[in-house]
Amino acid sequence: MFSNKYSYENMETNNKKSLCFIPINTLNDVQAIRCAEFHPDGTLYAVGSNSKTLRICLYPQQNSNTSKTQSFQSSVIFKRTKHHKGSIYCLSWSKDGEFIATGSNDKTIKIIRYNSEEKQLEGREIELQFHDGTVRDLCFLNDIERKFLVSGGAGDCKVYVSDCGISTTPVHAYTGHTGHIFSVYSWENNMFVTGSQDKSVRFWDIRVQESISTVLPSSYYDPVGSPVTSVCVDPTGRLLVSGHEDACVLHDIRRNRQIQCFQPHSADIRSIRFSPSAYYLLTCGYDNKIVLTDLQGNLTLSLPSVVVGEHNDKVISARWHPRDFSILTTSADKTAKLWAIPNI
Repeated sequence: MFSNKYSYENMETNNKKSLCFIPINTLNDVQAIRCAEFHPDGTLYAVGSNSKTLRICLYPQQNSNTSKTQSFQSSVIFKRTKHHKGSIYCLSWSKDGEFIATGSNDKTIKIIRYNSEEKQLEGREIELQFHDGTVRDLCFLNDIERKFLVSGGAGDCKVYVSDCGISTTPVHAYTGHTGHIFSVYSWENNMFVTGSQDKSVRFWDIRVQESISTVLPSSYYDPVGSPVTSVCVDPTGRLLVSGHEDACVLHDIRRNRQIQCFQPHSADIRSIRFSPSAYYLLTCGYDNKIVLTDLQGNLTLSLPSVVVGEHNDKVISARWHPRDFSILTTSADKTAKLWAIPNI
């Protein structure tokens, strides 16, 4: 693994000058790469693109002791062309790494079982066809025993919950949003959150038949709000952050109050994630930049942000490695890049 010097636990006390990321692996495609996710154990990552291609890559286990600027090609161990009839917009691993789910603008979700030991697919593919528009985002709930998958997108504005182990029909179909659903995120067994074109964030509990709470983020830049392009909740379930066309909004869930808004980008924010330790916030956007924002101080004060990487075109998604201080990003420049801090 990369040096423990840069583990999440130790980054809090490190000099911020050490936040110098370099691309160590690059995956190239013939079209824009929309999504990528790490396997829960961090040994693999999956990548989906507009070319309808699904790839699974090995996460590099060793890094040189010197600071290198060369980026090597990603090690692809599985590749399926024409995985969907349309572009792959989103993907997610189940919490035990047994299943990969992908969503597409062909209006379908595909679920495949992956054998990590054999490094190959096994069993039959499951296809879900209840969406009536592009599947924009999906995620598995944090329940290893039950494989509940949450999905949302364009079309009927519904949020669907499916049980991958039982049926190809949804267990729940939630209504409430009045615009396309751009983002879904789960942080505990029964709870998930959604962000929509209707400028709202909604909280859901699969034990309840309707939204349990609604947040309408606003900012000094746009007091009436703007479409919610991405949402995330910190590991403790205390903080919600939403990404918009103009800013990020930080919200205290337990006290139901907005803490502040800030602008880490100069264009639409497309992806937003807390680090596993919640020390940092990772964002990317249509300004081609990847940004880290420090959350270790007083959250009501100005939050320091630093650009840690850049693509040659719009950055569509960004994800943290589950253990190492490394980042996986995808872009309209037809690449997916794995970024890390070199050993010193």
